Amino acid sequence: MTTIMVRDEVKKDLLKYASELQLKLGRRVDYNEAIKHLLMERRKHPALLIEACKPIPGAEEARAELLAERRRDEPEA
Repeated sequence: MTTIMVRDEVKKDLLKYASELQLKLGRRVDYNEAIKHLLMERRKHPALLIEACKPIPGAEEARAELLAERRRDEPEA
């Protein structure tokens, strides 16, 4: 599984989309399924897909900081 970074507003939109999809399908839907559904429906809503896939400013710096923090948290072998 891969971790992706999105802006808070995109996360809110994705959560709202997943909630609506859950109501429509009558079962639980995770982010993965919501994104997959968006990809399948991209011809109907291309702007939403483009916004969700757009890189955020500072993502590389945040990723580097996250990795550095994880290394500090790992016990030395």
